[in-house]
Amino acid sequence: MLNNIIAIIAISFITVGVIWAIGNFTHPSKGSSSAHKGILLIAQDNLFNGTNPKIFASVNKPEKIDVLNKDFVRHDFIVDKLNINSAYLSSDQDFPTAIASTKPGTFEYYCSLHPMTMRGEIIIRPS
Repeated sequence: MLNNIIAIIAISFITVGVIWAIGNFTHPSKGSSSAHKGILLIAQDNLFNGTNPKIFASVNKPEKIDVLNKDFVRHDFIVDKLNINSAYLSSDQDFPTAIASTKPGTFEYYCSLHPMTMRGEIIIRPS
């Protein structure tokens, strides 16, 4: 009886592994994040890019930014004073947008679900 249970468990693991492998071959990933143009912010481990970096842009020059959730939990990207709100991003979802301002200044960005650990600054410099 115990041998039958072990065999069923082993066959189950093999079946799941084969299904996963077939799925990866028929639906390959989109590629590496180096294909993005502009700024790429990756939400992972309750941080943006591991350090919540300062983001720099210039007045009257929109800067493309893509926020990508590579975590297993939801995240969002909010900049209140620049009217940017990604809504909740599930795992592997992204949010392309642009940072634009007609005035220089420093603006806070954050994840509303993890505001203590996921926050940083956007600095808009004069052109």
